[in-house]
Amino acid sequence: MLAEQGARRLVVVGGSAAGLAVVEEVRRQGFTGEVTLVDGELGLPYDRPPLSKQLLAGEWEVERLLLRSQEQWDALAITHIPGTAAMSVDAQTSTVALADGTALAYDALVIATGAEAVHPPSLGAGRSGVQVLRNLSDALRLRGSLGNGGPLVVVGAGFVGAEAAAVARGMGLSVTMVDPLPLPMVNVLGEEVAAMLEAKHRAAGVDLRCGRTVTEVLAEADRATGVVLDDGSVLETATILVAVGARPAVGWLTGSGVPLGSRERDGVDGVLCDAHGRTTDRIWAAGDVAAWLDPATGRHVGSEHRLAATEQGRVVGAALMGAEPATTALPYFWSDQYDLKLQSYGATGRQMAFTVVEGSLEAGRFVGVYGHRNAEGQPHRVDGALGSGMARALRTWRQAVLDHAPWPVTPTTAVPTAHALAL
Repeated sequence: MLAEQGARRLVVVGGSAAGLAVVEEVRRQGFTGEVTLVDGELGLPYDRPPLSKQLLAGEWEVERLLLRSQEQWDALAITHIPGTAAMSVDAQTSTVALADGTALAYDALVIATGAEAVHPPSLGAGRSGVQVLRNLSDALRLRGSLGNGGPLVVVGAGFVGAEAAAVARGMGLSVTMVDPLPLPMVNVLGEEVAAMLEAKHRAAGVDLRCGRTVTEVLAEADRATGVVLDDGSVLETATILVAVGARPAVGWLTGSGVPLGSRERDGVDGVLCDAHGRTTDRIWAAGDVAAWLDPATGRHVGSEHRLAATEQGRVVGAALMGAEPATTALPYFWSDQYDLKLQSYGATGRQMAFTVVEGSLEAGRFVGVYGHRNAEGQPHRVDGALGSGMARALRTWRQAVLDHAPWPVTPTTAVPTAHALAL
């Protein structure tokens, strides 16, 4: 696209890891035309995973989150428009309308607006003392609230909720975590690892209310003071963190002609793309906002993994320049909770088979592997690996995921049951 004669204007909407990767790749491939990056947030692009970990804990300051230094950013020779949201796209005229009234014309457009936190009105959206944790301003506001002391109620025991709960306990705060599922992060990690994680949180003093939902947010003078659970119990609090998930930021694309649809994984809307991120003749998408076609299944799937965002951005950048897109990397996530340093490669999930292959869950030093089950309910290959405290061994099993290695017949250590870990 950008290699075509007369194509001189690239617009990237979203100062995300995916958006940055697109910009860097087209420059690396020799594009000398105009590149404009539009970002609804102020400042330079930054890394999001540390928001609920090192930044929230006060271990890192904002400067350490930056994906590139000011000097590196300047070397890209782009027009950066921070603090200005994109409001709409007109695919017929190839223009993007910005909140400040500017209309940007493009020869190629990349949508990299990521995802936005879900905050239902029933969970106190807009009320003082209640917030989500998705961007830098969210994290800094929550860090300030935690610094004031007082109880914290976390609604949702996924990545963000569990990590924030661990940070708050490390600061000595009283923490209650509420989730309708039976174990924290169970849909992502499976029951065995989730049971180990539950035991860690309880041992650290978190009041876990699994299998429960919030039915009401209590307030005085429009400031939240507590929540009511579906069993009638009342939890008093100074701060409520709502961590019930995120959805692709596609609201600004309504009526644009950009195809939107459901992701196979969780049913939320995303930008429908081909296997290399192309969605229409001049428009591409990468990162959390995108649902790419999986050639193996014929379905559109999304990935909210940090590494996938960068790899997809590189693929789009290469494709825009007419180069052969690189193969995307394995999905990867990491999560710091207490003394656990969880790292995962490939696919994980509650419905997959799981076994520990090195170490033990009880010790918190282990490597386990996941496999998709066949029609008989049995795995036949290694599709994912998860570990903590055994980095060298995990790298070996990462290669096993890449190689589609046969499923381990006999694990090196027995997998503890959820019941045993709860004792």
